[in-house]
Amino acid sequence: MAIVFDDSLRTGNGLIDTQHQELIARVNRLTEECKAGTEKLTAVQTLGFLMDYVNIHFADEEKLQQENAYPLLEAHKGQHAAFVRAVEELQEMLEEEEGPSEAFVEAVKRNVVDWLLNHICVWDKQVAQFIREK
Repeated sequence: MAIVFDDSLRTGNGLIDTQHQELIARVNRLTEECKAGTEKLTAVQTLGFLMDYVNIHFADEEKLQQENAYPLLEAHKGQHAAFVRAVEELQEMLEEEEGPSEAFVEAVKRNVVDWLLNHICVWDKQVAQFIREK
């Protein structure tokens, strides 16, 4: 389930692409270390490790959009907030379980992996194109 950062995920913005590479590395670590049956503490720490970087990345993206008067900034912030809520739900799921379950693993795929790929390919590429054309 590992994500490969390739040309299809490049936005053309150096800062964002570099941060996406780090974010993808952290998502890949989450998917590798949080298989069903993994120790709960490992899953909790890995999810926290991902969120530490997500907060930095989202703040940088939003700052870049604000500096460039991006017209869809508020909608983009809403996308980011939805992702944070989804990860918080994963954290709650872990609190209620002994460790990662099959349902948790599926939720990670749907709410982290799939969301991130869609967000980069749609939302972030739109931002990068707007900045290039400006």
